[in-house]
Amino acid sequence: MKILLVSSTGGHFRALQNLDIFWKQYEYCWITFRTEGTEIALKDCQVYWAYSPTNRNLVNLIRNFYLALKVILKEQPQMILSTGAGVSVPFIIIGKIYKCKTVFIESYTRVKDLSLSAKLVLPFLDALYVQWPQLQKKYPRSQLIEPLAIRSKFTKIPSGQQS
Repeated sequence: MKILLVSSTGGHFRALQNLDIFWKQYEYCWITFRTEGTEIALKDCQVYWAYSPTNRNLVNLIRNFYLALKVILKEQPQMILSTGAGVSVPFIIIGKIYKCKTVFIESYTRVKDLSLSAKLVLPFLDALYVQWPQLQKKYPRSQLIEPLAIRSKFTKIPSGQQS
């Protein structure tokens, strides 16, 4: 299985890095923003640099949709795994069109409502993981994953899992 790991920088990036116990067993490549930190962390990885900023920037949204199409056609992943934020939207939508499994892990900081990115990609997701019971109750299609157990949970995701 080949996985596209899609995230913005900062906490979203670190959260996805922390799931390496799951994704390192597969072929993978990254999509994130180029910063000094991501260049260092990903120096030995295959990376596609996304366009930033994504908040309220229509030009970069279009550029990232084009990048998503190009990367997905070239890499032909079976899964897109994302921790957000805005950069995930084009990749999950295009990925779903091309029959990829799509998985979004909502941020631990989202307690009462989903992020805008999660709301936008919700119709295109095979699995949505949230980290708070009240959020899972509000979005019954989501699956609750406890923050401290997140690494062990993702060691068991079968490639064909559907929500």
